[in-house]
Amino acid sequence: MLEGIFGNKTAEKVLLHIFHYGESHGSGIAHDFRIALNPVLQQLDRFEVAGVLVSKQAGRSRIYSFNPKSPFSRPVKELIEVAYEGIPLIERKKLFSTRRRPRRKGKPVT
Repeated sequence: MLEGIFGNKTAEKVLLHIFHYGESHGSGIAHDFRIALNPVLQQLDRFEVAGVLVSKQAGRSRIYSFNPKSPFSRPVKELIEVAYEGIPLIERKKLFSTRRRPRRKGKPVT
């Protein structure tokens, strides 16, 4: 959908992933979309240099999220939201099925 605007599919996947989860790290994006880590990291760096994303260090991982202070972040998020809403719900559940929070202790696995 957004490949024509952002130049490649990796850029689209990176932004959709961060839009869905709020924040993410490169290896999580690469794992969820089953793509190589290096293009994901390159795209994350490009968006950070452009000011659309910001990152913070969490242990040995670098966590990326949208930059709330950037004037470009809001229009990009709105564009991503349009594309995100255009994905059928069944497809969205397949794309973003990875659990991001730990399971409560003692909760049964269904």
